[in-house]
Amino acid sequence: ADETLSVAESCTGGGLGGMLTDISGSSNYFLGGVIAYDNSVKASVLGVNPSDLYTVGAVSKPVAMQMAAGVRSLLSSSWGLSITGIAGPNGGTETKPVGLVYIGLAKPDGAVECFKYQLGQNRSRSSIRQISACHALDQLRRSLLARA
Repeated sequence: ADETLSVAESCTGGGLGGMLTDISGSSNYFLGGVIAYDNSVKASVLGVNPSDLYTVGAVSKPVAMQMAAGVRSLLSSSWGLSITGIAGPNGGTETKPVGLVYIGLAKPDGAVECFKYQLGQNRSRSSIRQISACHALDQLRRSLLARA
């Protein structure tokens, strides 16, 4: 069962794809990704519902899930992994502080999961971006192991 992976990234700006392609042999399973930094790209390329972007915002569970499902569909991969969050130092609010990250995982059976992290407001932008990508890979790893 040769499975494949695609990614949809916002706040990590390609860092997740970068981590994956750091690994020799990743071309055997990693198809590619979409850096959907602007909401227009989330909607037009990944198929995220514009009303969700307007009502709950880009950094939310529904958007993370739609990004993951969208990139999985777009690139015809077995798995879709997404990240949306607030890396800071600006852009945080009381309800959505800097360090808030949602990770979406679209599985081969079509089910989509979401994981929420609050990485803390005292971390640097680069730290939040790197930790977010690590958490995304860890959730993929856990999902793969859970099936084994």
